[in-house]
Amino acid sequence: MTMIRAAARPMLAAMFVAGGFNSVVDPKRVAAKAEPVVGAVADRVPGVPKDAETAIRLNGAVQLGAGVALALGLMPRASALALAGTLVPTTYAGHPFWEIKDPADRAQQRIHFLKNLAMFGGLLFAATEHRKKRTKRSRWSCS
Repeated sequence: MTMIRAAARPMLAAMFVAGGFNSVVDPKRVAAKAEPVVGAVADRVPGVPKDAETAIRLNGAVQLGAGVALALGLMPRASALALAGTLVPTTYAGHPFWEIKDPADRAQQRIHFLKNLAMFGGLLFAATEHRKKRTKRSRWSCS
């Protein structure tokens, strides 16, 4: 692993570890915003809890676990994909800038939405990065 990868993974994971921990410990702070999205997802996806606080805790637990795994380089592709999956409902529920009338609030929520979109892109990069396979070479080979 290069030094850049060793530094980049924990940087990318830090927000998920912190946010996931907060969601597990205190889901009430975002439950009202998440309730409509949780209900819509629960109606369409089997296994998703209908209770907003339970769904937030579950989402937070996945973010916390996958964030730690990504930071440590454990199953980085699977961890990055799991985090990307949690980011979609989190962003949709948390930053619906298109519904906000006040220009200042709308601009602030758009910034957060785009920040999450950028993190989603970083996670897709992490999930699709290819490792070079090491091959045994003779000390005498020219390649």
